[in-house]
Amino acid sequence: MIPDFTAEDAALRDSVRRFAQRELAPKAAAFDESAAFVGAHLPQLAALGIMGLNLPEEHGGAGASALGLSAAVEEIAAACAATASMVTAHYLASDAILLAGSGEQKQRYLPDAAAGKALGAFALTEPAAGSNPADMKTSAAPTAAGFHLRGTKHFISNAGHADFIIVFAREAQDGPRPAIDAFIIDKGTKGVSFAAPEPVMGMRGSHVFEIALDCDLPAEARLGESGRGFRTAMQVLDRGRIEVAALALGICRAALDATLGWVSQRKVDGKPLAERQGVQWMIADMATEIEAARLLTWRAAALRQAGQPFALAAAMAKLTASETAGRVVDRALQLHGGYGYSRRLPLERLARDARILRIYEGASEIQRNIIARYLLRESSR
Repeated sequence: MIPDFTAEDAALRDSVRRFAQRELAPKAAAFDESAAFVGAHLPQLAALGIMGLNLPEEHGGAGASALGLSAAVEEIAAACAATASMVTAHYLASDAILLAGSGEQKQRYLPDAAAGKALGAFALTEPAAGSNPADMKTSAAPTAAGFHLRGTKHFISNAGHADFIIVFAREAQDGPRPAIDAFIIDKGTKGVSFAAPEPVMGMRGSHVFEIALDCDLPAEARLGESGRGFRTAMQVLDRGRIEVAALALGICRAALDATLGWVSQRKVDGKPLAERQGVQWMIADMATEIEAARLLTWRAAALRQAGQPFALAAAMAKLTASETAGRVVDRALQLHGGYGYSRRLPLERLARDARILRIYEGASEIQRNIIARYLLRESSR
């Protein structure tokens, strides 16, 4: 499938680019340095409709296409990756309600999520269950009034700041693979506590938390049917992987743009670095890899937009774009020499920000497993 990037998609991209370069980029280094939460950007993001780009108009969203959404995430990430991480984590939470929620749940949560009045978080990962969510230990036991959740979630973006959290828990039964349910937990629920934000390497303005759960929830807090939580999580992650790929592209582009300006101005032996063939080849490789990753990302988005299966394409896009980000930023830093290693320039921040992309929402190794299993299954038919 060849992606069809429309005039509406281009207009969305351009408006987000202007906003991001004007409002986000000048503050990115300060948020990284202070590790303050980038939620300070929420009012402006909401005013532009960014918090609801993933939601249809009937639920208060912008009704953006999957391609337009990808382009917007890339623009935000090119200016401030931490802000893009906060926004895409919010999308995971509202996507879960969109995909599995009842009419009442959608009406209650989605308009406020789209308007930026309620920030969401998506709590799947646990201390001993990351790459394989089926290993989760958090349990949901039925009670007279609903459910009692007990367990721990870890590395959950936005959680301590969120107004609602999508939490996944196994049904309280024995067996290696019990059914998994999803729940919506409101801010202030008794028995839900948060550790201090994790002191992370990169994207320091996008806070991640450990959540301790020992709480009672009403029956209407369950999201979707009994035992369908795992399917909901996988559907959401398929969408999220396209967004992670777009985030990686934004980091790539920021690194390439910085490099193009640097090699044109920096002189060695009286000549700009840009005149050296070896430098030109490095730049050509960077740009080509970025464009290849972008086309994979847009293809996955186009398949999603067309209502066709896109899990394989999303895994390929996420794998390629996240791995490309690591290589591109490393080359960019190398071409900046000692200045690239200095915190006065953005390269070292981009290098730290890019590193998590090969880990979260399915590590690169998991994406390879998904791709290989699909191909092997198809070949055996």
